[in-house]
Amino acid sequence: MDRFTGQARLEWWANHATCLGEYDIDITVTVGAVGQRQATGRHANGLDTVQREGWYFLMEMDPHFSLAFPGEDRGGIMVRVVEAGDGTLVLTEAPDWDGSGNITFDLT
Repeated sequence: MDRFTGQARLEWWANHATCLGEYDIDITVTVGAVGQRQATGRHANGLDTVQREGWYFLMEMDPHFSLAFPGEDRGGIMVRVVEAGDGTLVLTEAPDWDGSGNITFDLT
């Protein structure tokens, strides 16, 4: 397969048992000449105000999501997500990401 266009789901997992966010996306995955996968997408459904706030919160904490394709109960490919100003999502595979992030909460 050198191209996939369809639906997928981004999942943000706090730990192995707690998913804090799931976002359906329309995605296009291509494979370059050297076998490297590249993916872009958009939210499949417009996010309402609460969903958008949750999205921004998770992206600020850590932009790594698990990517699940149709038929998968849980995502298995870790990706780093960058959202462009026009809403385009650029997904980069992050196979070495170990799930640890440096997160600081300001509770004042």
